[in-house]
Amino acid sequence: MKRSEINTLIRDSLEFFDKCRFRLPIWATWSPEQWRGKKEEVGEIVENMLGWDLTDFGSGDFAKRGLILLTLRNGSLEGSGRRKPYAEKVMVVRENQETPLHFHWNKMEDIINRGGGNLIIELYGSTKEQDLSAQPFTVKLDGIIRRVEPGAKVVLTPGESICLDPFVYHRFYGESGKGKVLVGEVSAVNDDRADNRFYEPIGRFPEIEEDEKPLHLLVTDYPQYL
Repeated sequence: MKRSEINTLIRDSLEFFDKCRFRLPIWATWSPEQWRGKKEEVGEIVENMLGWDLTDFGSGDFAKRGLILLTLRNGSLEGSGRRKPYAEKVMVVRENQETPLHFHWNKMEDIINRGGGNLIIELYGSTKEQDLSAQPFTVKLDGIIRRVEPGAKVVLTPGESICLDPFVYHRFYGESGKGKVLVGEVSAVNDDRADNRFYEPIGRFPEIEEDEKPLHLLVTDYPQYL
């Protein structure tokens, strides 16, 4: 992806967050220059990959298959001492923009429609071989148990949420004609390096063509600037 495209998408996301009155941490809008010299004081942010994250899942077509998100808080599964056992993200999901089918080996998560349009989530259980299961299973929608068939499509309207256990395959996208969706995620510790099992092999972090300077840093930019 081109850096100019990434900058445009971040600007658009900031406008959408503001429209939804969703406020962000101060570092979410730091310039690259503001990060310099702060290596020690921002250690938790960098080590736990808080910040902007954007991917086209290797598709080359972000509008069709892609996701922009901001990790607001996160713990770590490594090291010793007192660490946060939870994580939180906020995402912008566009109409018909797919996040591909995947599950997590360890992470339980609540996916929340915080505002905007409707979010459609397609669900499957998994087998011991990590294939799609043909068996029905249960999920919880805002604490209410619901039995679903394989491939069920659950529609989350603003304010609604679903709790997904580990090994539950899910893909999601914004409902056509309803506009962009502000999606929240509250979960156990998030590890995007090792806890995502995509049903089809895909790319997670994009290669970036630096056609202009970064507006705000992505989590993958931290090593270069810090």
